[in-house]
Amino acid sequence: MRDYIYRVLKESRDNLMGCFQLLNNAGVPELMEPTNQLIAKLDRVLEKVNRASYGYAGFFDSVRIEAPALDQMVTYDTQMLETARKLGDSISSFKAQLSQGKFEETRNMESGLENSISQLEATFDKRKSVIEGVAV
Repeated sequence: MRDYIYRVLKESRDNLMGCFQLLNNAGVPELMEPTNQLIAKLDRVLEKVNRASYGYAGFFDSVRIEAPALDQMVTYDTQMLETARKLGDSISSFKAQLSQGKFEETRNMESGLENSISQLEATFDKRKSVIEGVAV
């Protein structure tokens, strides 16, 4: 599931890079920096997801994750997947607006994208705390 979430987020990041290119080509510098910050934030989340533990401990692993913690991880993974899909849809809408030259409409969309990325990161951090044995 984590690998799938990573692929969904990577596609979203690639679309966001396309948005940045559209802004660059259109000469809209006031939207380029916020979009670049979104890309950087999404890159950080991507790397967290890419390097995360799978949650399954083998027989000889020093850290064991019990069934209740695995259930929590599945819940967090499901939330992450839902948020990642919604983020992907929002980025696609953002890109469509930019492609049509509707730059004013996109200003509000950037704030929503940032909130979605923050929500995704917070959910991931909760998942990580389950693995590390920190109370959630």
